[in-house]
Amino acid sequence: MTTAIANHRIGAVSALSGVPVSTLRVWETRHAAFAPAKSEGRHRLYSDEDVLRASLIKQLTEAGHSISTLAQLQAAQLNGLLQQQKTAHRLQRAPASSTAPVAMAVVGVGMAARIESGLGAMGLPERPFQITEILQDLEEASTASMRSNPQVLLVRVNSLHVLAGADIQRLVQAHHFQQAIVLYNFGQEPVVAALKMAGIKVRREPLSNAELAELINSVLWMGHTQEAHAVQQGGLVPPRKYSDETLSQVANTSNQLLCECPRHVAELISQLASFEQYSQECLNKSAEDAHLHAYLSSVSGSARALFEKALEMVAAHENIPLPQTPAWTRLES
Repeated sequence: MTTAIANHRIGAVSALSGVPVSTLRVWETRHAAFAPAKSEGRHRLYSDEDVLRASLIKQLTEAGHSISTLAQLQAAQLNGLLQQQKTAHRLQRAPASSTAPVAMAVVGVGMAARIESGLGAMGLPERPFQITEILQDLEEASTASMRSNPQVLLVRVNSLHVLAGADIQRLVQAHHFQQAIVLYNFGQEPVVAALKMAGIKVRREPLSNAELAELINSVLWMGHTQEAHAVQQGGLVPPRKYSDETLSQVANTSNQLLCECPRHVAELISQLASFEQYSQECLNKSAEDAHLHAYLSSVSGSARALFEKALEMVAAHENIPLPQTPAWTRLES
C-alpha cells in the first residue's frame, strides 16, 4: 500500500473537515488522535487519512460518542461505526418503509474525506448512499474483500494510464459493481474512451463539490413506481443490458413478423441510451447545468432499463433470441 503523504497544514485540515483548529489541537494533545509529521520549518503536516479521520470523528462526537473512545480508531473502524449509527437512526425514523442506501466503495482516502465532510449540504437526496469501504489506492483495492458488497465504485487517481485503467476494469468485474465513477487529473485519451465505452462515468478534476454531488446523483435511480421496482437495483440506474448490435438484430428480425413492437421497443432503447450518454457528456462540459443533466441522465437511464425489461417480455412472446451484453463484458471484447 502506498505510504500516506503528509501535506496539509492544520488550517487546511480544519477547512476540509469542518473541525475548528482549537478542537483539532485538543484532540491531538490530550487524546493523541493524530501524530502529524513535521516539515523542515517544524510545521505540523497532516495526511489525507488525518483529514478523513477528523471528519469522521466530528460526525461521531456530534452523535454522542466520546472522543476518548474514538481517538485511537482507524478510519475504517470510524467509518463502520458511523454507518451503524446512520443505519440505526434511519430505521428509527422510518422502520416500515425505510430502504437501505446505496453502498459505495471509495478508492482514495482524500476523496472519501471530501465526501464525508463536504457533500452533505450539496443537494443530494436524503439517504442516497453511504461509504462502506475506504481504500487507500488501487493496489489496496485489488486485494480488499469488500464484505459490504458495495454497489458503486468511486475511484480517484492522479494519473489514468493503461495500467490504472486495467486495474479499474478488473476491480469492477471482480466485485460486480453496478455503477462506477472515475475521477482523474491526467489521463490517456484511449484509456478514458475505453472506460466510457464500458459504461463507467469518467470525469477530469478539478470538480466542485456541487459538480461531484451531481455526478453521484446521476447514477441514482429516480423512479419509485411498482414497475420500476422490477428492474431497480438497490437504488441505482442499471447499466445497459443490450448493445447497439443486439438491438439492431431485434429490429431487423421484427420485419419478418406481423407485430412491429420488437422493432419499436428496440429503437426506443437505442434512442434512450443515446440520450443517456448525451446527458452524461453535457454533465461533463456544463457545470452550471450539472443538476439538470444529472437528472436527465438518471431519468433516461431509468426509462431505458424499463424498456429493456419490456423488450425481454416482447422477445419471449415472439421467440426472438436476446443475448445480453453487459457493459463490463463489452470492454473486454
